[in-house]
Amino acid sequence: MEQKLNIEQFTGQARLPSFAVPSRYDLHFKLDLCECAFAGTVNINLCILEKTNFIVLNAARLNVYEVLFTTSHNQVSPCDVVLDNSDEILVLVFDEALSVGEGVLGITFSGNLNDHLMGFYKCTYMDKEVKKNMAVTQFEPVHARCCFPCWDEPALKATFKITLDAPSDLTALSNMPIIDEKVNGNVKTVYFEESPVMSTYLVAVVVGLFDHIEDTTSHGVKVGVYCPVGKSDEGKYALEVAVKSLDIFTKFFSTPYPLPKLDMVAVPEFAAGAMENFGLIVYRESLLLYSDLKSTARCKQINTIVAAHEVAHQWFGNLVTMEWWTHLWLNEGFATWMVTDILFPEWQIWTQFLQLSADGLSLDALQQSHPIEVEVDDARGIDEIFDDISYNKGSAVIRMLQGYLGDDIVQKSLSSYMKKYAWKNAKTEDLWRVISEESGVNINSMMDCWTKQKGYPVIYVKSKDQVLEFEQSQFLSSGLHGDGIWTVPITLSFGSYDKCKKFFLGSKSERVDISEMFPSSDGKSSSLKENNQEQCDETLWVKVNVEQSGILDDMLALSKACRQPLSFLLLLMSAYREEVDYIVLSKLINVRVCYDVIEISTDAIPELVNELRKFCISLLQHSAEKVGWESKPGESHLNALLRGEVFIALANFGHDKTQLEAMERFQVLLKDKDTPILSPDLRKAAYIAVMRNATTTDRRGFDFLLKFYRKADATQEKELILRAIACSPDPDIVAEVLNFLMSDEVRDQDVIFIIGGISLEGRETAWRWLQENWDQILKKYGSGIILHRFVRGIVTLFCSNEKADEVESFFRNHVNLGIEKILMQSIERVPIKARWIEGIKQEHSLPILLKQLAHKG
Repeated sequence: MEQKLNIEQFTGQARLPSFAVPSRYDLHFKLDLCECAFAGTVNINLCILEKTNFIVLNAARLNVYEVLFTTSHNQVSPCDVVLDNSDEILVLVFDEALSVGEGVLGITFSGNLNDHLMGFYKCTYMDKEVKKNMAVTQFEPVHARCCFPCWDEPALKATFKITLDAPSDLTALSNMPIIDEKVNGNVKTVYFEESPVMSTYLVAVVVGLFDHIEDTTSHGVKVGVYCPVGKSDEGKYALEVAVKSLDIFTKFFSTPYPLPKLDMVAVPEFAAGAMENFGLIVYRESLLLYSDLKSTARCKQINTIVAAHEVAHQWFGNLVTMEWWTHLWLNEGFATWMVTDILFPEWQIWTQFLQLSADGLSLDALQQSHPIEVEVDDARGIDEIFDDISYNKGSAVIRMLQGYLGDDIVQKSLSSYMKKYAWKNAKTEDLWRVISEESGVNINSMMDCWTKQKGYPVIYVKSKDQVLEFEQSQFLSSGLHGDGIWTVPITLSFGSYDKCKKFFLGSKSERVDISEMFPSSDGKSSSLKENNQEQCDETLWVKVNVEQSGILDDMLALSKACRQPLSFLLLLMSAYREEVDYIVLSKLINVRVCYDVIEISTDAIPELVNELRKFCISLLQHSAEKVGWESKPGESHLNALLRGEVFIALANFGHDKTQLEAMERFQVLLKDKDTPILSPDLRKAAYIAVMRNATTTDRRGFDFLLKFYRKADATQEKELILRAIACSPDPDIVAEVLNFLMSDEVRDQDVIFIIGGISLEGRETAWRWLQENWDQILKKYGSGIILHRFVRGIVTLFCSNEKADEVESFFRNHVNLGIEKILMQSIERVPIKARWIEGIKQEHSLPILLKQLAHKG
């Protein structure tokens, strides 16, 4: 009984006890792809730091057989081996206490290749009409323990020597290059070089059938791309981006890429977009493969960003690693921020980045938001913080700091940080310390309020004589008043962008005297009143927040919070009627301004929703006519993006002319899948048009689209179809699509696309379906990213307090650890929309305004 109590001291803990730390893993896996199983041995070099009767490490869903601890003096086996799957720990109990010093822990184990796209898992591919299995690892955040017993925490770095028995006809990949290979019949043993020190979540193994291409950077690093057989040409673009990115980041960080090779591999099933494993980046196929003839401009841009993001991780995350998951944003925020305009300045990526910032702020305006640095006390909840706060708010905060300190200082600071913490772990405060030293500005207190405190402020500015009066308050979409206070770097320009002033707004309100910024006619400082007032009006102005962004998305947020009427937002939107610039129009489309206005009006003012649809259509018609359905020789990347986004929106909004044209072109596509009449950029618009006109009484378009999906051989084509297939206004069609989602015809990784495209008319059907199939969904998809999408994608379609209560009641009786935060955030959005609806109903001038806007159109 006493021994059991001693073991229980290790359960329910966020982190492992510090009795022992690893320095080296010698791993040998034997893989059986037919049985979807693996066996393994691991010898772990340990340093026992204090005398103990226990060794506690991580393991989950493994079978553990022999365990032996060897020192220079003796060998000893534990008297008890306890594998606790609920806490995912392996407790080894020894009769005699282990002494301080070095030793080797040997463990023999086995496990199954799971089908939940995490840990060591199996996915399938077609080899000449035969379905076969492939093995892939995905260990971030805490799934290395599902593959081998280990100290599965980012701070416990070690070296890894991996040996692998695999089918001799397949390619075996890992973090390091192969140093030897021995073939014995149908099995080969592959020996990989020992790695430098790294965290367990970055260890990777992939075994499958691939074609391979490679190139070398200017610094001599071999870069390889592994593609599905027959698609090596589609890997050339990713290879080009990776080679360029490695050279760019090597220069930026003043630190060479630290491994001898970097491989990138496209696998058929992958829950996330890509994973930055040290030396072996794993992608879902659609985010690595690119074809000029088959891929959209949007695909090219996303694939570029993802590749650069993952390469940036090789420094920010892999070489220097967060000390604990609380500091996840150091990995993701900085890797997101690193993807600047360097590769393709004409794409204006930083300007497009505003969309990501809006996503981060939208989540951060919830009471159920979380700080950028979020306390993590349960491994099962880590997946929930891989969200817009860690990625997008994190990168926006860095961008804010960069704007205040300047590009050169930030780059110099990051180079110093990389050198100081190379091969080590760091916390957020370590980075702030380095930047403060390099810049001479103590940024700790300023940045702490942004990373340790959730939410963000809205700042009001008033001008009175020669004084600017600033006031800040926390912004919440609920309309409630938060009590947060931030230290905000404020920039001002006076009459010229050459004449600037900077200061920190660190209190609730503050007054700033600006009289010295305005010279008199004789060149000396003078008050505004001493100048000719007319001349002042023409030539003198004050701009606050010099590199400002937002406006449209800010007004949308204020309207949702009932702090500005919808009519104000509509008037602002109307100013963009003649706009043709992609960056600007994308704010109307991709930040969901038009979409959200139409959706909320469907419930708030159903009698006016058709008028609002026509209004949103009128905002896009000018640009649609200008770009047209046919691409033009030599047109810009942004123009190609605009064409796709505008026609997708018009098809969604029910524009008759667009829908008719799209369906006619779709009919041509059915007869000739390679027809140029429907380019990749326009296919999603066509699929949406087909489904918006699909009903149970006329399902021909739906059936044609399903048939086209089944014949498509490109993952990107299938993805476009799945994104559109649930947008039918017929609830019965939506129900059929949701059942199709659960079939073997849709890969697990791809269900997120269907969930994200459910029509407003199908939301009740989707909610009933989710409740009826919840147990099956849990069993099929497990936990993590995919399950999050089911919850968020369906729950947030609703907009009544009654529905929020209904959702809460259901999940109260169907608790699942690991989705609590996602669930609470999703439920919170529902009454926010309900409150917005009530506010819109009170705007009695909307019918008159819409008539006026229609007249202008």
